[in-house]
Amino acid sequence: MRRVPTLVIFSVLVVASCGGDDDATAPPSTTSVDSAAPDETIAEPEDTMPDTSTTAPATTVLPTAPSPTTTEPAAPFDETTLQELLLDAQPGDVIEIPAGTFSFDRSLSLDVDGVTIRGAGIDETILSFADQVTGAEGLLVSASDFTIEHLAIEDTVGDALKVNEGENITIRSVRTEWTGGYSADNGAYGIYPVQTTNVLIEDSVAIGASDAGIYVGQSNNVVVRNNRAEFNVAGIEIENSVGADVYGNMATNNTGGILIFNLPGLSQRGSGTRVYDNEIVANNTENFSIPGSVVSVVPAGSGILVMANDLVEIFGNVIADNQSANIVVTSSSTVGITGEDDPLFDGYPEGIYIHDNELSGGGDDPASILDALQTIVFPDGGALPDIVWDGVVDEAKLVDGAQRAEDRLCVQEADAEVLNADAANAFAAPTIGVDEYDCTLEPLPPVEIAGA
Repeated sequence: MRRVPTLVIFSVLVVASCGGDDDATAPPSTTSVDSAAPDETIAEPEDTMPDTSTTAPATTVLPTAPSPTTTEPAAPFDETTLQELLLDAQPGDVIEIPAGTFSFDRSLSLDVDGVTIRGAGIDETILSFADQVTGAEGLLVSASDFTIEHLAIEDTVGDALKVNEGENITIRSVRTEWTGGYSADNGAYGIYPVQTTNVLIEDSVAIGASDAGIYVGQSNNVVVRNNRAEFNVAGIEIENSVGADVYGNMATNNTGGILIFNLPGLSQRGSGTRVYDNEIVANNTENFSIPGSVVSVVPAGSGILVMANDLVEIFGNVIADNQSANIVVTSSSTVGITGEDDPLFDGYPEGIYIHDNELSGGGDDPASILDALQTIVFPDGGALPDIVWDGVVDEAKLVDGAQRAEDRLCVQEADAEVLNADAANAFAAPTIGVDEYDCTLEPLPPVEIAGA
């Protein structure tokens, strides 16, 4: 497809941009749209991903006003203009989009390595898909060495931003949102890298996804930090991923705050996730997912939910007022996921280390299966403990009738109790204790991404 002349881009953005400056053109000595970036609602991080391109980057400049010398009539700016820029992009290109709201009726896509897409601010540059009629995503990226930053993607029919099978992915200061409020009709995922390696998601916002606001699936070497997830079914979900650090995030008003899952039938098993220094508070929104989806089993009011994942360390978090339970650890079978068609699937959570968190409130109005459990444990009323474990273990791995030390659930928390739900015996004899979980595990190593 032909490359759009720069002069045409100069003209069309006057029509397209709601927030453009009609009085000034870009100075000849710079490739930036404005001399100073607009204020942003998310603080800029101090560190950035390294430049992995091998050639000097070329910047596609999208100014907010036409050249004063042009006499060409302004052309409408629609999804075709930006799609042509994406289709014609070369490794090292930087596509800068100025402030304004730009409307699209079909998906955008990029399949060239080494491209940066940069807006003018998380609430300044808005790609709106409220009138979308074609495509499964807002923006689909199938490329490596990709950065997207400082913009918003709103009201997509399906997923907002999907990155598939790439390496060295940076998603920074991006907002995905369904502006009409949470609904099962919203797209499933907000920020959605899958089968990726070396992934950094930071300073971003995800609101209203009917599955997960921020989801990382079947990926390796992942950092999710300093984001806000609100009014999603799952605020942040790490699924079948190896080596993930989730820290500095705020998860509130979701159905479940942070989920660490393994599911059968996928390309790899996940393990090695650290969840620390987050605020996971009041995730009590009703479960509005599509019935039958995996997240439809998440009880409203879940703070952190670990399912069938191994080597998970949860520490230094503020976890409060999640009405089902602040922390839930469960095997997949308890929620009806058997994995019988996947011989490599291991549905037991093992090597779970919970320590040094600030736990309060919660467990006072549980939903779904935890509601029934509360009735069994406290027939006269009472809140569930901060930590609820289904109590299901892999009997094939037992040594003299006990779990191996490295497979245990270990808890080092002041004043926190653990409820063993006895799910393997149909919840016949649940118990509450502390001493049997008094153990420690080796701390997990930090995830390292060059330049992050």
